[in-house]
Amino acid sequence: MEKKERKKIRLANYDYSSVGAYFITLCTKNKEHNLSRIIVGDGLPVPKKTAYGDVVEKYINEMKIKYPNVSVDKFVIMPNHIHMIIVISECGTGNPSPTISNIMGWFKYQTTKTINNIRDSSAEKFWQRSYFDHIIRGQQDYEEQWRYIDENPARWVYKI
Repeated sequence: MEKKERKKIRLANYDYSSVGAYFITLCTKNKEHNLSRIIVGDGLPVPKKTAYGDVVEKYINEMKIKYPNVSVDKFVIMPNHIHMIIVISECGTGNPSPTISNIMGWFKYQTTKTINNIRDSSAEKFWQRSYFDHIIRGQQDYEEQWRYIDENPARWVYKI
C-alpha cells in the first residue's frame, strides 16, 4: 500500500527564525484530556491545570531561559491542547538562530521526558506529531490571537 504524502503545513521559503510573533497550537496525542479541566465558577470558565499541565507551564516559562531572544507573551493550557503567542525579539546568537521548529522540538522533548517520568513510562509519546503555526502579521492580528487565547476556555464550555 502506498503511503499518503503528508501535507506541508509550514509557509514555503519563510525563515522561521525571523523576528516576529507566532501563534502556536500544540495538541496532545489522540487529543487526550490530560492537561487541564475547564472549571466554571462565578466568573468566566478557567482551566485548572493537572500535574501534566504544571509541567507544560514550567517549560513555557523556561523557554526564555533556553532561548534568551524568545518570549511567550500569552498562553492557555486547555484540556487537550495549548495555544501560545511566541515572540522572537531579535536574531538569535546561536549558529544557526533558533527557529520556531527548534523551539517547539525542545519544548515537546522536555515536556514529554518529564511527563513520562511522572507516569513511569520511558518511550510513550505525549504530543501529536507537528503543531499548527500562524505567523502574526501586524498589531490587529496580534490582538485577535490574544483575544482567541483569552476566550478559548469559554469557547470550550459554551461552544461559541
